[in-house]
Amino acid sequence: MAKIPLPDRGQPLDVTYIYQVANAVNDIANQVSSATYNYTSVYTRDGGKQDTKTSETRIIGGYIDVTNNETISTVGTTKEKTFNFPTDFKYPPIVTATVTNFLGTDVGNDVAVIIKEITTSAVTVIVKFNRTGQLTTSVNFIAIGIPN
Repeated sequence: MAKIPLPDRGQPLDVTYIYQVANAVNDIANQVSSATYNYTSVYTRDGGKQDTKTSETRIIGGYIDVTNNETISTVGTTKEKTFNFPTDFKYPPIVTATVTNFLGTDVGNDVAVIIKEITTSAVTVIVKFNRTGQLTTSVNFIAIGIPN
């Protein structure tokens, strides 16, 4: 797509210049069409299948620190953590959660994360430690849903 030259200060806008602007806007509109491949389908438990333009789908990525150079002394210890979304979704979004093992210890390699609850405004997880020892972990989240 060609770039439109910027007018000089005080330059009268003529038909040629306005034609170039209109042509560029039309090129952009053609590139951002409403074709079906520009839509995202989100299957929500509360709202069923929701189709929306990909540009209007909300995707939020985030994390919660769970342990910071902490020692787990009992096998099966659990910690519950909540991540509040910066803005609400219309329906509870689809959420994935993964654990990051920052120290690379065997203790950090034997951690499970369970998504306890997903609401329109937050996700709550339970992190279970299956070994004892020292570790630093966090839980990363990706939430995909329909904006409110």
